[in-house]
Amino acid sequence: MSTDMGMPPVLSPEEAEKQVLLAAPRGYCAGVDRAVVTVEQALDLYGPPVYVRKQIVHNKHVVAELEKRGAIFVEEIPEVPEGATVVFSAHGVSPEVHRESAERNLKTIDATCPLVTKVHHEAKRFANEDYDILLIGHAGHEEVEGTAGEAPEHIQLVEGPEDVANVVVRDPAKVAWLSQTTLSVDETLATVDAIRERFPLLLDPPSDDICYATQNRQLAVKEIAKDSDLVIVVGSGNSSNSVRLVEVALEAGAGSSYRVDDASEIDEAWLAGVSTVSVTSGASVPEELVQGVLAFLAERGYPDARAVHSAEESLVFALPKELRRDLKAARIAAEG
Repeated sequence: MSTDMGMPPVLSPEEAEKQVLLAAPRGYCAGVDRAVVTVEQALDLYGPPVYVRKQIVHNKHVVAELEKRGAIFVEEIPEVPEGATVVFSAHGVSPEVHRESAERNLKTIDATCPLVTKVHHEAKRFANEDYDILLIGHAGHEEVEGTAGEAPEHIQLVEGPEDVANVVVRDPAKVAWLSQTTLSVDETLATVDAIRERFPLLLDPPSDDICYATQNRQLAVKEIAKDSDLVIVVGSGNSSNSVRLVEVALEAGAGSSYRVDDASEIDEAWLAGVSTVSVTSGASVPEELVQGVLAFLAERGYPDARAVHSAEESLVFALPKELRRDLKAARIAAEG
C-alpha cells in the first residue's frame, strides 16, 4: 500500500509547468576576477585611496562596492594626483596612457585582461609588418581605444559588415583583422566574411580573439534560449558581453529577453504566461546578483533553477606582476 511519505508536494497545474533554467558557465571570468581582486588587494596593501582609470570592469555593483572600500574611479590620468597609485582596468590602455602616468610619477598596476593584452601584441606585430589592420569593435569602448592606440596609423575601426564598403587600404594584399574580445562570435564572423569578400588575401590573427568566456557564455545561452519563453540576462548596460547575450538569446529562439542590473529591474509583466524562464549573467557579474534574480522568481512560484552545463572553465590568471612583487615584499617584511 503506497503512502505520501517522502513524496514531493503536489503542485498546481500552473506551478507544474513552470521551470527555471540556469546557464553554466555564467558570471565572472578569469580576467574579471583578476581585475577585481587586484583592486581589493591594492587597497589592503597600500591603503585607500587607490585610483582606478575607468570602471575596473563594466558592472555598477562591483564599482560601488570598491568605492565603499576606498577606490576612486576616474576617467583620465590627469585626474589622478601626482605620485598616487592607479590601477588600469581589465579593458586595457593605450601606450599614451602609460606615458601620461609616467609623466605624473604614478605607481601603476596594470590589470588588463591577459587575453586583451594578446590582442595588443598582435596589433603591434601586424603594424611592424606594415599591414593595414581592420579592428572589429564598437566605437568608444575602452578596449577598442586601448588596442587602436597601439598603432593608430595602421588601425581602422570596423563596427559591422555595413562599414566594410567604406574601408580604404594602401595595399589589398596586406590587410589583417583583429577584434574586440567581448563581441558576439556570430557578429564578428559576419563582419570578417564581408571584409574577406573585399580583400580575399585578408590575414587572420594567429588565434581566435573572441575570449573563451565570451564564447562559452554565448554557447550556454544558445543552449537554454531555444526552450525559453523568457531569458533574463544579469549585467550592466555598458557591459558589451552582457548586451550581446540578450541578442544571442533572441537569435537562438527565446520568446523574449531582457538585461537587468539586478532583480529590482525585473518587470513582473515579463512573466505573464511564461512557463520557462532562463537566467544567465555577463562575465563581470557577481553571483550574488544572479541569486537575487532566482529568489525573485521563487517568490513568484517558479521552482529552484536547474543548471544546464555547456562548458567547464578552470582558467586562472596570476595577479599583475607589480602587485605580486609588492605583496611578496610585504610578506617578507612581516616575517622578518
